[in-house]
Amino acid sequence: MSIVLEIAAGSVASCIAAQNGGANRIELCDNLLEGGTTPSYGTIATAREKVQIQLYPIIRPRGGDFLYDDIEFEVMKKDIQMCKQLGCDGVVIGILTPGGKVDKERSKALVDIAYPMGVTFHRAFDMTQDPFEALEDIIEVGCERILSSGHRNHALEGADLLAQLVEKAAGRITIMVGSGVRANNIVELVQRTKAVEYHTSAKAYEESGMIFRNPTVSMGGIPGVPEYGISVTQADQVAEIKRLAESI
Repeated sequence: MSIVLEIAAGSVASCIAAQNGGANRIELCDNLLEGGTTPSYGTIATAREKVQIQLYPIIRPRGGDFLYDDIEFEVMKKDIQMCKQLGCDGVVIGILTPGGKVDKERSKALVDIAYPMGVTFHRAFDMTQDPFEALEDIIEVGCERILSSGHRNHALEGADLLAQLVEKAAGRITIMVGSGVRANNIVELVQRTKAVEYHTSAKAYEESGMIFRNPTVSMGGIPGVPEYGISVTQADQVAEIKRLAESI
């Protein structure tokens, strides 16, 4: 079967690897360890210059929850306008109310600003109180897809709910399966969820070229956090995941 594969890319290098591996779309993020925050102007602009596949930067001003104050909301609106000016194909958003529901008013405002770009509602969906109510709210807002792990940490754990969401969506919106998607489980996920879009970082840790390494300093102030290396999307992993998914 034919599937759409989206790569969560944390750098321009990862964007290029995603494209080289045959990905269909990129969710461009900074700070992937926090679930992704909005990348810089320079990162988005350079990525747009380097890749031709669909580019969707995440619009998330900080890590943490998805309840934003008025200033953060203003930042989000301006970041969407920036993405439009840079020629992005879409953006990725997610705003909730204090009670764990989709903030329909603010989400709709962001969708309207983004037009004619596409809009994905990210895994803020997995933090909602009622996934089926949230599904209907996001359809009403006008998003084109929802990224979800099925209200679990990993998509395989949430596969049953994901299958229900795909059935309930009934073509009105796309359910994109994400979180923990790997070559060793993509076939099972496709078979169990019947989704046609999947999301993964397909990354591996690459050691830094630094020779001198100061053992007494951590930039984040937390001992043990890797300082001399980065995680980068691997083109061969992208290609393998897509090959396996489409072999069914």
